[in-house]
Amino acid sequence: MGVLGFFSFIISRSPPLFDARLHHLRKLSFVWFGPAPRLNVADPELIKEILSKPGLFQKPLPDPIGEMIVGGLLFLEDEKWVKHRKIINQAFHMEKLKNMIPAMFLSCSKMIEKWEASISSCGNSQEIDVWPSLEDLSGDVISRTAFGSSYEEGRRIFELQKEQVKLVLHLLQFSFIPGWRYFPTNANRRLREITKQIESLLRGIINQRGKAMERADGEIIRNDLLGILTESNVREIQEHGNKNVGLSIEDVIEECKLFYFAGKETTANLLVWTMVLLSKHQDWQARAREEVLQVFGKKQPNFDGLHQLKTVTMIFQEVLRLYPPAPLIIRAPTKTVKLGSTIIPVGVQLTLLIGLLHHDPNIWGNDVKEFKPERFSEGISSATKAQNSFIPFSSGPRVCVGQNFAMIEAKMALAMILQHFSFELSSSYMHAPFPILTLQPQYGAPLIVRKL
Repeated sequence: MGVLGFFSFIISRSPPLFDARLHHLRKLSFVWFGPAPRLNVADPELIKEILSKPGLFQKPLPDPIGEMIVGGLLFLEDEKWVKHRKIINQAFHMEKLKNMIPAMFLSCSKMIEKWEASISSCGNSQEIDVWPSLEDLSGDVISRTAFGSSYEEGRRIFELQKEQVKLVLHLLQFSFIPGWRYFPTNANRRLREITKQIESLLRGIINQRGKAMERADGEIIRNDLLGILTESNVREIQEHGNKNVGLSIEDVIEECKLFYFAGKETTANLLVWTMVLLSKHQDWQARAREEVLQVFGKKQPNFDGLHQLKTVTMIFQEVLRLYPPAPLIIRAPTKTVKLGSTIIPVGVQLTLLIGLLHHDPNIWGNDVKEFKPERFSEGISSATKAQNSFIPFSSGPRVCVGQNFAMIEAKMALAMILQHFSFELSSSYMHAPFPILTLQPQYGAPLIVRKL
């Protein structure tokens, strides 16, 4: 079974008109998306221009149903975005992330122990669908690193959000019916109920953290994302002597929802496609394991050692090229603007085809569909024929604030998996990348996992 690239998958399931436009007008093509005009963009220079001007090319207003899952920094614009980004950036500094390594290790150990127990009951190997495990791992890491001492409440939020995502995906099928979200259906009622529960749990955690700060219990709040965010917020208010420069409780709730959704989806997607590709390419799995054992042996991976994993980094970069977590980015001009030689009026949405960009043979070469981590051996700039053509975490001022967090977590998880197991594709595996908010394996990822 060959590795199927994202572009091939999308082409095979797209409407015929969309297929034709993409085949014949790869860099810039027009399509109607229902009643909305859209311009598809797959030119690296045009994408760079769009993403470097967030004031001119903004995110469209979020769908009211989708907004229940995630909000915060993701959908903010202008001054409010600047305010939130400045405060949130401090939570993702490398020194802050270094302090989260023990929490990441604890979550990974929990998953490793479950796999070992499951395999032991069957001998030395067993078929395991690693996708649900990796989703749970990412949720567990977020619960520990975001909420620390409030871990149990964090886990409850994670479980509620999983149910919430399923309901939203169900309801989006009916979003073309005006007013559908107001209908008194069981799904609509449950969605509103879950949203209230999540916000209530988050409000309780945030209030507890605020009281801890008032008591000056610094150690309680310092080493998790919520604590760093709270501390950064208070410092910003004190420095300016104006509470309006800080975040309200409602703002913090929205950012916590974003931590959960983006943190879980990004890392789980990266890990599952990495395990699938390393199952197919056993030579690269062996090379990655050799590097991990050379750096750590069987000992606990540490922050400094994770940065020495060059082969693992190359593998992750190639996986992110083939399977970007968000294969599409949507923007809309705030005024009539010239993009290249094309005039774009207000009302036209721009679809930045990141998946197509990552699969362009003119940029990556004729081996673009192949899994070849060695293309990144001399860094990203030497891997392509065009600048700004590798953007799995977006680019420009709105580049993903949590990308370092995601990469560190993924390195920790993969290093520990390689220390304990080997794995290969199960005969029941069906390769079906499916864009559900992010790019996921539609039928899971059953692998034959063996204890080492």
